[in-house]
Amino acid sequence: MVEIEIDGRKVQAQEGSMLIRAAEENGTFIPHFCYHKKLSVAANCRMCLVDIEKAPKPMPACATPVTQGMIVRTKSDKAVKAQQSVMEFLLINHPLDCPICDQGGECQLQDLAVGYGGSKSRYNEEKRVVFPKDVGPLISMEEMSRCIQCTRCVRFGQEIAGVMELGMSNRGEHSEIETFVGRSINSELSGNMIDICPVGALTSKPFRYSARTWELSRRKSVSPHDSTGANLIVQVKNGQVLRVVPLENESVNECWIADRDRFSYEALNSDQRLTQPMIKQGGQWREVDWTTALEYVANGLKGVKAEHGAGAIGALATAHSTVEELFLLGELMRGLGSDNIDTRLRHTEFAAGQGAQWLGMPIADLSTLESALVVGSFLRKDHPLFASRLRQAAKKGCSISAIGATTDDWLMPVAQRVTVAPSAWVQALADVASAIAAQLNVAAPAAGNATDAAQAIAASLLSGERKAVLLGNAAVQHPQASSLLALAQWIAQTTGAKFGVFGEAANTVGAQLVGAQPRTGGLNAGQMLNGKALKAAVLFHAEPEFDAANPSAARAAVDAAEMVVSLSAFKTAATDYADVLLPIAPFSETSGTFVNAEGRVQSFHGVVKPLGETRPGWKVLRVLGTMLGIPGFEYDTSEQVKARALGDLATVPARLSNATSAPITVSASTGGLERIADVPVYSADALVRRSPALQATADAAAPVASLPQALWAELGLSDGASVKVSQDGASAVLPAVLDASLPANVVRVPAGHAATATLGAAFGAVRVEKA
Repeated sequence: MVEIEIDGRKVQAQEGSMLIRAAEENGTFIPHFCYHKKLSVAANCRMCLVDIEKAPKPMPACATPVTQGMIVRTKSDKAVKAQQSVMEFLLINHPLDCPICDQGGECQLQDLAVGYGGSKSRYNEEKRVVFPKDVGPLISMEEMSRCIQCTRCVRFGQEIAGVMELGMSNRGEHSEIETFVGRSINSELSGNMIDICPVGALTSKPFRYSARTWELSRRKSVSPHDSTGANLIVQVKNGQVLRVVPLENESVNECWIADRDRFSYEALNSDQRLTQPMIKQGGQWREVDWTTALEYVANGLKGVKAEHGAGAIGALATAHSTVEELFLLGELMRGLGSDNIDTRLRHTEFAAGQGAQWLGMPIADLSTLESALVVGSFLRKDHPLFASRLRQAAKKGCSISAIGATTDDWLMPVAQRVTVAPSAWVQALADVASAIAAQLNVAAPAAGNATDAAQAIAASLLSGERKAVLLGNAAVQHPQASSLLALAQWIAQTTGAKFGVFGEAANTVGAQLVGAQPRTGGLNAGQMLNGKALKAAVLFHAEPEFDAANPSAARAAVDAAEMVVSLSAFKTAATDYADVLLPIAPFSETSGTFVNAEGRVQSFHGVVKPLGETRPGWKVLRVLGTMLGIPGFEYDTSEQVKARALGDLATVPARLSNATSAPITVSASTGGLERIADVPVYSADALVRRSPALQATADAAAPVASLPQALWAELGLSDGASVKVSQDGASAVLPAVLDASLPANVVRVPAGHAATATLGAAFGAVRVEKA
């Protein structure tokens, strides 16, 4: 630390830190535009010019490191006149359209012009005009004449998102921010450019002209999508959610959110919302009141139990549901005498005796890793903010290795990548374990070959101090997930690395903590959704045709059930197979709790009133439990349910464990064609599937069958061709795309989409023929 003087006050500052940061930390505001604490220094707006003693001219505070004894004046005549001169230049070409600008009321330029701008301009020349640009459905660049070339958006793309989608062309007053050769902006983090733009040049296209900032009320919430648990500020007008922006939390999401966190709110106001309980009678749906609907459900469940036994009743939920909802759903099932409840709808293996799997470290520690091995993850799309953290680590020298079936660009350096068919993932991990065992002269946990790639990964994990072995969604959902888990555990323990699981959804950890899976011999999701075991199915926020590992079998299972109860916020395909539809609130209309990947318990309140006759899911379950005569459903608030569900929050960390004693089975690859199925980022849950803006992006394009080079040549395909993909007795015709990076026996066909819902399991043998 060094001592400096700012405006006559002596303060302490970190040696080498920039002056603007030191001033900010000590309560002194210096006006600025291009500076942002998360981005590199550009020093191109010059608004932060300050007077430094012994300096010959005003210096930019954002690019001047502090030194011992430095004397700084931020409000002297010299500093203020310099700042006023800069403001005058910035306003030469800026249009005077504050009354119609979406940024009006929350604009840095507008605020600073009050203090540093003149009452009139000395320039009479015409202002320059920049033509609007269409860069996609999320970001509006209609008013680029407002741009002051601060380059925050350019630096964000390069440094945080990892892809330079925007750049500056031309020079001087002809400078423009634009995309390359008319491309659209497709980053999964692109919406953050809207937040960091200090003027109204980049605005939200879905929010455009919807409301003025001072008309919006602001309420805190938590993202219901991935396991990051990003903190949100939800902005509301007239009982409708109109905008979502990040709430800064350095330990969780820093000051960023993913685009699905930002734009999925559109689904909350869509015409697909289910707002009234409905019962199917004589093949026709009719709206009823809540009492009639719940009595129908209670009597139906009692009837199935009496005729087939409690074991014929099962509940299938997604881990996007809250702790309170999942706890009460489990209590309801067990009160009926059934242990058939599960949230692991996409899993294909269900090993017994595992604890609550979690990240194994604080989220913030991902940014400081020195080496990491990521197994079975579509990292960028599954966990955009985790990918951003690892990207920051890679920029500092972290050696990142990957084992998977694809070579998707993670927008970061990947030191070693082992790309093999899913059936060979266990062997690839066993090879790494063997290489580690050979270097340490210990026994390997399974037979493996210390290939060159395996030795490089082993060397990476054996060096440094901060390291991790991380399993992605595809690894956890793999048919040999327990072997992958056991091998990863051995590797982590042997190398001194942290061992973690990314987690699929907002409340994956919470679902495990409250027992939303079989405890004493009940059916798991795979057993419930394969065959005709269920006679009564309770679907909670779940759409089996999109959320299940085998959508074709799942649809057949619910079709075969005598009674299907769908509790959802939306009208879904359940209208074809359900008997009762109960409208329950999405995250914005209920209070609840999510437990994120690091085990952080985050509660939130509803930000708007439930739409129509929608009711919070936990209240619906409470009433249903009471009507069924099950004791222990006397709750008045969600806080009471949370207290019962999670118990002492101080003990939550002790209940998290990735430890496993499962045996390791290394099986030989079948050699035939195998499917790898990613879940596209905007197909992962009910909200994103119904957001018009997100569904108009490149990431939401119709699925294609990606084929390896050898298969492409064997079938004699050319650009624009289609193929018939057959699996488990079902088939789908999809456009074919050549992906030369795929292993020779792997076909990539996405899941979670209507076009592929007729196919079978996410992993398994497939047959491909020319359509």
